[in-house]
Amino acid sequence: MTWPAATAWLILIAYLALFFGASSEAQRASGQPVWLFGHARGRDRLAALGFRLGFVLAVLGPVAAIAMPAPVALPIGVNVAGIAMASIGMAVAFGAQMAMGASWRIGVRAGSEGPLVTTGLFRISRNPTFLGQGILLAGTLLASFSVFTLAGFGLFAAAASAQIRSEERLLRDRHGAAYERWARQVPRWIGRGGKSRS
Repeated sequence: MTWPAATAWLILIAYLALFFGASSEAQRASGQPVWLFGHARGRDRLAALGFRLGFVLAVLGPVAAIAMPAPVALPIGVNVAGIAMASIGMAVAFGAQMAMGASWRIGVRAGSEGPLVTTGLFRISRNPTFLGQGILLAGTLLASFSVFTLAGFGLFAAAASAQIRSEERLLRDRHGAAYERWARQVPRWIGRGGKSRS
């Protein structure tokens, strides 16, 4: 395993440890379930599977590259940029998770929505956790290019897109005008407010 691949792998493992630890603590503190994937049906169930497989493949990618090196090695500058991206993605994803507080959930289920969070990172993205996770996995892909990390990123992107639409529907039903106002001001992924977004 190259040092960029090892570094990105350690960043990914550190993020997952923080993610699971903070999620467990959020559930303990609130007394409310935050792990909702078990209730997923249809498209949401496929999204839940996509998230799991995406992260598993991303974790396996740098390790599998030892036995099955990629046919084309990316330049070291690209690898280093990948490490920087992975670090930024980790910080954004975990920061957004912490900012959600009592609203933190993994998965979607009607009636389980918490308060609408619109401050901090949520002023520039309606989905900063997914945005950060996507940057983290894209960085891992650049630092350790392989079929595994590529497939992991692709599965994550598809799963996030599907779950976001389910979350938007539930948030619109729960928060009504407050959600619509926020959705007009803040883009789904990233940008500045001020005009209608979808």
